[in-house]
Amino acid sequence: MHVIIGVDIGTSGTKAIAFTHEGQVTGNAYVSYNPLVGAPGYHELDPEVLFSAVITCIQQVVKGISGPVAGVSFSAAMHSLIAVDGNGEPLTNVITWADARSAEYAEALKQSPADKEIYKNTGTPVHPMSPLCKIMWLRNNQSHIFAVTHKFISIKEFVFYRFFKQYLVDHSVASATGLFDIYKKTWYAPALQAAGITSDKLSQPVSATYMVKGLAAKYAKQLGIDANTPFIIGASDGCLANLGSNATHPGDLSVTIGTSGAVRMIANKPAYDKQERIFNYILTDELYVSGGAINNGVVLLKWYTEHFLKKPFSSGGDLSWFVQQAEQAPAGADGLLFLPYILGERAPVWDANAKGVFVGIHSGHTQAHFMRAIIEGINYALYQVAASVQETVGAIQHIYASGGFINSPLWLQWLTDLFGKEINLINSDDASSVGAALLGFQALGIMKTDDTSRIFHIQQQYNPNMELHARYQLYYKVYAGLYNKLKDDFQTLNNIRLSGL
Repeated sequence: MHVIIGVDIGTSGTKAIAFTHEGQVTGNAYVSYNPLVGAPGYHELDPEVLFSAVITCIQQVVKGISGPVAGVSFSAAMHSLIAVDGNGEPLTNVITWADARSAEYAEALKQSPADKEIYKNTGTPVHPMSPLCKIMWLRNNQSHIFAVTHKFISIKEFVFYRFFKQYLVDHSVASATGLFDIYKKTWYAPALQAAGITSDKLSQPVSATYMVKGLAAKYAKQLGIDANTPFIIGASDGCLANLGSNATHPGDLSVTIGTSGAVRMIANKPAYDKQERIFNYILTDELYVSGGAINNGVVLLKWYTEHFLKKPFSSGGDLSWFVQQAEQAPAGADGLLFLPYILGERAPVWDANAKGVFVGIHSGHTQAHFMRAIIEGINYALYQVAASVQETVGAIQHIYASGGFINSPLWLQWLTDLFGKEINLINSDDASSVGAALLGFQALGIMKTDDTSRIFHIQQQYNPNMELHARYQLYYKVYAGLYNKLKDDFQTLNNIRLSGL
């Protein structure tokens, strides 16, 4: 029996699974971590903490594997940035996708003539999440660090450099930087010029199935695996979530809700959107993933619970409790809508200055109505992205769900009612690490691309209540118009807030 370790390095934790070529998860490990306390708009992680988490997760999973490990394959969160020196040591913390400090530079670039060409060629909408904008900020605000930086890399590149002393970046993670030409699969010169760097400041781009052997003896001993075990570089977490939830055919839509959320559809070529609402990232040499990510997922439940209900929120049990409380209010929350842009927003508006808004409050609303409106606001946000994907890529045929929210049957049912289509549940919230393992099997020649579907079985299917779907559609029409009516006010409020008056 062949076993691969699939590792997923996320912004709230790292997960590793032992996955067989028959599709069974025979072991798993998880290490969580918290963002560092920083200035408003900053979101950083300690790179040493993340590296230690990767070591710990692999160690724990290896202990439960009786035979040899066929390979170790990686998934990682997109858009992270670390500046490192000539020895590969970090000069900065991990600046994550959620960091908004470069909003001013993103907005200036977005208003420039270069915006459309950068989006068209890199597939990444101009936004503070992208390493392109982060590097622009570093150049102008931490010039002393910028001047001595040897490489600008992501967390996965940091891990691979520690293990193998090579600077490598997979095409998938590279395609989410705003610096990479997704057609030619090389660094995109106009974006490099905007960032003020040359390609030698970045890693060597390689295919998602690229393998490296020769793990440093120190780490081979620490991990308990043979130094010649193949390490497959893998792809980004979002792209691999499609692979790991079997949303791999035309018309298959993957919907993920964890800390944040995303809607993605696989295609054999990028789908250019003139309105720049969606991204186009690379999965493999033949496949692209088009879609959009939202900043505001389960993190909003945590925000509301801790700030307004004054209760801790840290586990799956807390999520279930929140949804059960929200169930006391009817579908549509009796006319209470929530624009869920508490952390700004990515797709489809790509506005770091967007704000959260409750609309339609009346005297009959209770705590349960507000809690339900928050969940429905997240659902509406994903539905709006899905509409953009459908307009640009093609009709939605099947929907597959993944992420932590799948542990709440109620939430899944509400999302199904909104979409008005069946939603299929394949496996647990391990979609990205499962996707990494499957890609590893393909890289090793143990599986063919077409073989992966045979290991998936629909665990549960949710069917829509079409009466509630009709109600949700009426509320969604109001929701869909809110941002455009308020976006100028969001900018004005942001200016006043930053003025110090």
